[in-house]
Parts: sequence; C-alpha cells; structure tokens
Amino acid sequence: MQSLWLPIAGLVFGFALLVWAADRFVEGAAALARNLGVSPLVVGLIIVGFGTSAPEMLISAVAAWGGRPGIAIGNAIGSNIANIGLVLGAAAMVRPLTVHSSLLRKELPILLAAIFLALALLLNGSLGRGDGLLLLAGFGILVYWTLSLAWRARNHAAADPMAAEYAAEMPPAMSTGRALFWLAVGLTLLLVSSRVLVWAAVQVAQAWGVSDLVIGLTIVAVGTSLPELATSISAALKGEHDIAIGNVVGSNTFNVLAVMGIAGVIQPGPFAPEVLTRDFPVMIGLTLALCAMAYGFRGVGRINRVEGALLLAAFVGYLSLLYVLQT
Repeated sequence: MQSLWLPIAGLVFGFALLVWAADRFVEGAAALARNLGVSPLVVGLIIVGFGTSAPEMLISAVAAWGGRPGIAIGNAIGSNIANIGLVLGAAAMVRPLTVHSSLLRKELPILLAAIFLALALLLNGSLGRGDGLLLLAGFGILVYWTLSLAWRARNHAAADPMAAEYAAEMPPAMSTGRALFWLAVGLTLLLVSSRVLVWAAVQVAQAWGVSDLVIGLTIVAVGTSLPELATSISAALKGEHDIAIGNVVGSNTFNVLAVMGIAGVIQPGPFAPEVLTRDFPVMIGLTLALCAMAYGFRGVGRINRVEGALLLAAFVGYLSLLYVLQT
C-alpha cells in the first residue's frame, strides 16, 4: 500500500488542478467570446459545454496516445453515467429541476442519436480510425447545428429561458488580454493535470489488478465529472434549472462524439466486450430515463427529489456492480 502513496497523491492533485484549470479555461474563453460580441446563449451552449468536456477530451487524447484506449473509452462512457446518475441526481436532490427550455428538448434527441450512432459503430467490437473520424464529423455537425439553433433563438421574439440564465451566469468583464491569458493558462494546466491523472490511474490500476477500462469508468470518470457537478449544483441552487440539466446533456453529447472520436483516431483497435454488454446498456438506460423525466409527457418536464434519489441509487448500484464483478 505504501507504493500507492504517490499515485493516489497524483490523483488528488490531478483532480484538484483539473477542476481549477477547467474553470479558468471556461472563464477566459467566455470573456473572450463576449468581447468579440458573441451572444451569451452561444457562449453557454458551445464554449461552456466545450469547457466542461475539455477534461474528458484531453484525458482521452493523453490516454490513447499512451496506448491506454481503455481509459479513454471508459472515461467517455463512465462520465456520461456519472453525469446523469451522480450530477443530476445530486442536483435534483438539492432542488427539484424543472425544464422550461425548448432548446433543451431539442438537444435530448440529438444526445440519443449520438449514443446510438456510437453503438452502431462499436457493435463489431472495435473502435476504428474511420469510426473515430465519423464521430468527430458528427461533433462538427453538432456544433454547427447548435450555433444555428442559438442564432434563431436569439432573434426570436420570445427568447428561450436558457438564454436569460446564461446571460446571468456570464463571467465578470475582463480585458481581451487577460481573457487570453486565462484561456492559455487553463488549457495548459488541463493538459498537465490530464497527464498526471492518466499516469496515476495506470499505476492504481496495475496495483489493484483492475483493467484500464474499469479505472476509466470509475475513478477517472467521476473526477472528470467534477466540473459538471459543481456547475449543476450551483445552477440548481440559483434556480437556473435549464442550465443544470443542459450542462449535462451538452457534456454527454460531446463525450460520445468528441471524446470517443479522439480515442478512435489516435489509438484505433478492439476494446473489452464488457463495454457493449454492461456499460453501454447502463448509459442508454440512464439517458432514456433522463429524456422521459425532462420531456414530462404528462406536463412540464421535471426531475423531483425522488427521481433524483433514484438516479443517484442507479449510479451507486452501477459502481457496486463493477466492484462485485472485479472481486
């Protein structure tokens, strides 16, 4: 156990630095975009969404480049499971979440489409370079579609409620030079923390005798979901329900398309069969549950405290299943 002291310290330090760097990156990018005249809605949907998924993207790239695609794939799937089960479950228990945004309802089918596209590409048991390129192309289409959607909403007579919430959450004004500084610092430290985390995760996996996939699904996934957890709970406390949910929906879509796409392009090859038989079904089930709650087929979409507790229980149950299967 003494030999694990340094890797565990690396995990703690890496996660702390990761959260701080992601916050600085988003703050700098959002301030720069505002100085360039970009609307708060576009900043929220694209820049904040990209920023909160930047940890997963960089860890995926570093892990795949280092010949550890299991961490990259596990991080993408595990982060999606953690975002719905842990992040939204905890946020809804803090304060029940109500969906008002029509934009959010349009994003949910896109998330489902991205998941089933990834599933179709992975059914042969391998994530190839062509698969990765296709997922990244889907990510590019998603960004273009989101920009178009935000532009139409901005010019609509009745602005989407999410636009007002993002406008209220814009970071304090800062000069373009300072925004560029924090953008560069955040990106640099995100890369540094990602390298530290991947190294520490590999050491822990080897010491505990578990696979890279399981480490990616658990420790790494929960750690990279910390920015989403902080953002969603803060938004719930402020009554910004659409941001609390939209943050998770956007991040999950980015994870499936960009994070898995990066892994496929850098390190194509086969993956553990448990991804399809165990982990993907859990991700799909939680996503369908989120869609059912957010749409509110019998009224306004709402995730109440009981439903939040069920999401959280599902996440704990999934972690317990992984533990039992490993032992």
